[in-house]
Amino acid sequence: MKLSRPVSVFLLAFGVWSVFIWTAFVKNLFEDVSGLAFDAAGDSTAFFWVHLALAATSFGLGVAVGVIGLRGLLAGRRDTRG
Repeated sequence: MKLSRPVSVFLLAFGVWSVFIWTAFVKNLFEDVSGLAFDAAGDSTAFFWVHLALAATSFGLGVAVGVIGLRGLLAGRRDTRG
């Protein structure tokens, strides 16, 4: 299956955006001072673990989507040269 150039660019941009957003989210999660992510004793809460799992999953999917977009772009470049 071949991806068009606009679709490949969109997937790559979406992947980069996802990695950026979820990295910032995890950074903010670890620096939480509101008491949601860590209790008074400094132990992590269920909120922390659920959101960390969500971020890890979304980060992984963002990387996968970005790789698909990049491969689509590279395949399109090979086809136009050959």
